[in-house]
Amino acid sequence: MDFVNFILGLLKDPRAAIAGWIIALGPVWVYTPLFLIVFIETGLVFFPFLPGDSLLFAAGVFSADGGGLNLFVTLAVFYVAAILGNTSNYWIARFFGSRIIDSGKVKALTPERMAKLDDFFERFGGLTIVITRFMPFFRTFAPFIAGTGHMNFGKFTLFNAVGGIAWVSLFVLVGYFFGGVPFVQDHFEVIVLGIVAVSVAPAVIGAVKTMMAGRKGGAKRGKHAR
Repeated sequence: MDFVNFILGLLKDPRAAIAGWIIALGPVWVYTPLFLIVFIETGLVFFPFLPGDSLLFAAGVFSADGGGLNLFVTLAVFYVAAILGNTSNYWIARFFGSRIIDSGKVKALTPERMAKLDDFFERFGGLTIVITRFMPFFRTFAPFIAGTGHMNFGKFTLFNAVGGIAWVSLFVLVGYFFGGVPFVQDHFEVIVLGIVAVSVAPAVIGAVKTMMAGRKGGAKRGKHAR
């Protein structure tokens, strides 16, 4: 229950969490939980719900002058966490992917999401790793699916680096440049929830389209049966 409350609090207001870590851990060790959260979200298929986008944005806010974090260190830590996380996910899938999928223990790894990612790989190839960086849940599962046989490691590494750097840079720098705006400061929680909503939107839209397509297919089969 404590873990659930921690995740909910982090989702709602990552600014408060980072402020607490800066005070408790100091200017050096504060990067440890930041690194771990991004690494775990991208590196372990069991934790796709961790708040990557909003955490990057909030860390960017604290990387501005007087915020307690250093912009270049923040970017470097997140770059390494994002790239190593995906790499870990890839190799977990390479060695244990079929067993994890067959076990059914990863409830979020639904057949619909796997089919969607299969379609992404067929349409976009390696760019799937870049595109899904900006899509919660899918960014956790894309390197896993790649590791099950969709992509060789050299090609994966190239797109992994490009996607990781682009994702981290976007959210951290937006927080860095715009986090000090009074409107952002006054409505920080609402803006964070907006970031989460916009990030999740493509996955929700894709799920709705898949569901509607399934219903239409079922209706057509019903007509033919008559």
